[in-house]
Amino acid sequence: MPQSLARIHLHLVFSTKHRERRITDDVRASLHAYMATVFDNLGCPAALINSVEDHVHILFELAWTKAVSEVVETVKTSSSKWIKTQNNSHAGFAWQAGYGVFSVSESQVAVVRDYIAGQQDHHQRSTFQEEYRRFLERHRVAFDERYVWD
Repeated sequence: MPQSLARIHLHLVFSTKHRERRITDDVRASLHAYMATVFDNLGCPAALINSVEDHVHILFELAWTKAVSEVVETVKTSSSKWIKTQNNSHAGFAWQAGYGVFSVSESQVAVVRDYIAGQQDHHQRSTFQEEYRRFLERHRVAFDERYVWD
């Protein structure tokens, strides 16, 4: 086959360092827009980015020429540097070291979009840690609780 073709949807989740409530309303929309630009520049368009105070969810398409780890590192590093420039209250901002990324089949893209869009409502009933554990269990990802959080 002379042509390489792929359409890979991924659901990316990561939190602020120590789950500090650092993603505030004054910067949230601009942060999402900045991150979307970084994804676009990587050739990995984000379908939806949403966050609450302590974590972010992103649905994006992985370019067939990119490694997940490369995309995540670039997005986290550049957005962390960017947010620190916004005002003094964000000077100590940091993302957690790790992340979770989960495959999304084409038939489930709308479901995942709705889930990501409803983060503010969802987190009225559940913490990030509870949500993240459910993702890991649902996707059968083995994990050791001692090393999941930072």
